[in-house]
Amino acid sequence: MMYSPKVMQHFSNPQNVGEIPDADGVGEVGNPVCGDLMTIYIKVKDNKLSDIKFKTFGCAAAIATSSIITTMAKGMTLEDAVKISRNDVAKELGGLPPQKMHCSNLAADALKLAIENYRRKLQGLPPRTGVTEGEEEHAEDGASCPPEEHK
Repeated sequence: MMYSPKVMQHFSNPQNVGEIPDADGVGEVGNPVCGDLMTIYIKVKDNKLSDIKFKTFGCAAAIATSSIITTMAKGMTLEDAVKISRNDVAKELGGLPPQKMHCSNLAADALKLAIENYRRKLQGLPPRTGVTEGEEEHAEDGASCPPEEHK
């Protein structure tokens, strides 16, 4: 499986890794089929993402998509950041193999969930948790992460 140079760059030297202990919003997603787990933490100031960090357990594509989505979203308004799609993430990385597109989907979902949880917090509502990509959906797109790719 061939990855673009940009995927390899973000896998080898991921940007914005870590946690934000006092995050305004947190989005955690996973895929039970391949085992990828992503958590994105956001800080919001004046309706913009002033800081964003991630922690990911997964394959090279999962780590690279987490890294690139944080660099794409940092400084954006919440309205613009929530519009980042799986295709936007893959395009920014110079493409992903078809069987790895689900990784960009998880990164986009984690960001959307972090923003949703920030908005829920403002309304005094509890955060949404336990969001996972369904096995049926995962199987339909032909995506799979061989277990040996996970570190």
